[in-house]
Amino acid sequence: MTYTKLLPVKWMLVLLFFLPVYVAGHEIEDPCGLELGAEQSASWFPMLEGKKVGLLVNHTSVVKGVHLLDTMLALGVDVQRIFVPEHGFRGTADAGELIKDGVDVPSGLPIVSLYGASKKPDQDQMKGLEVVVFDIQDVGVRFYTYISSMHYMMEACAENDVPMVVFDRPNPNGDYVDGPVLKAGFTSFVGMHPIPVVHGLTVGELALMINGERWLKNGTTCELIVLEMNNYRHDLAYSLPVNPSPNLPNDLSIRLYPSLCFFEGTEVSVGRGTEFPFQVIGYPDPAYGDFSFTPAPGPGARHPLQSGQRCYGLDLRNEEAAHRFTLRYFLEFYERSGRSDDFISRRRFFNLLAGTDRLAQQIEAGWSEAAIRADWQEDLKNYRRMRECYLLYP
Repeated sequence: MTYTKLLPVKWMLVLLFFLPVYVAGHEIEDPCGLELGAEQSASWFPMLEGKKVGLLVNHTSVVKGVHLLDTMLALGVDVQRIFVPEHGFRGTADAGELIKDGVDVPSGLPIVSLYGASKKPDQDQMKGLEVVVFDIQDVGVRFYTYISSMHYMMEACAENDVPMVVFDRPNPNGDYVDGPVLKAGFTSFVGMHPIPVVHGLTVGELALMINGERWLKNGTTCELIVLEMNNYRHDLAYSLPVNPSPNLPNDLSIRLYPSLCFFEGTEVSVGRGTEFPFQVIGYPDPAYGDFSFTPAPGPGARHPLQSGQRCYGLDLRNEEAAHRFTLRYFLEFYERSGRSDDFISRRRFFNLLAGTDRLAQQIEAGWSEAAIRADWQEDLKNYRRMRECYLLYP
């Protein structure tokens, strides 16, 4: 494991980064003087100057309202290749939609998909690169796949002797740790590490953990530099200036996401195909609740579950902004189904999201949320102990 905290150096072009931040026409004030890794140009420019650079980025890779790629090109960084995760470079593709290789028209640079035929860069795609930069906004949940792409890029860097630099960003669910810890036998692209559903790490801290615990293939490690944020705390309530993916359009959806994503293993809609995804839940049966909505195809949800069907259930848009992971919605809907044997209709996927088959068994056996939570505690205790070794922020 290699970690470097670089000190600022004098460089006149850094003045570029003191412009106000504008996103969607609104000025964004940095809370508590927060400075992202990507904003510290005086630190990262010397690391990249004169080197052939690969970027693992997407639409969230914004610095002062300007995409990191455009910022680097304007400063003369020799970017050779763009790697992109799920949802693509512009962040508009549906969940699970395969992303094709292409070209970024404004820059003419090749785009290599890490969510298509392959999820890991091959030797040819890494050829000639002298450093890779990862700068993507995550949401702090194990099954959100940007961290899986980071894992595979770290692996490719280790195998090709290419250093990787992580520009750290806040975790909007970083103020707590919760949920079942992933067990052996349930590793997949929606869960690659033995961590809980809500892991409480920034991407930089998680990268250090991946390296430190030797979770890369064959126990290898990559040469890793994490460019820390300044003035960040895990309990900082951070509102993302750019939506991380099409179906997480606001702060509340991001906070509800860990609780509602388990419904993706059922026929219950989480609001994909509406204006409020991951803020409502419903099924085409009035027994599920008084609130109703009808999913329809649209941007980011071309084939939403229960498309065209009136769904009945719960409107969670008045939930507290500080919402934390809970099973109560899932258990309530399971009861409203009459404890149907096929309520968990995509069992394998549900188990991969949970990181274990034990959760489904407990739900179907009638365990209460308190009893299920009690069963997680020893694993969470061990995880918290491991997590302490990799924390960069209080």
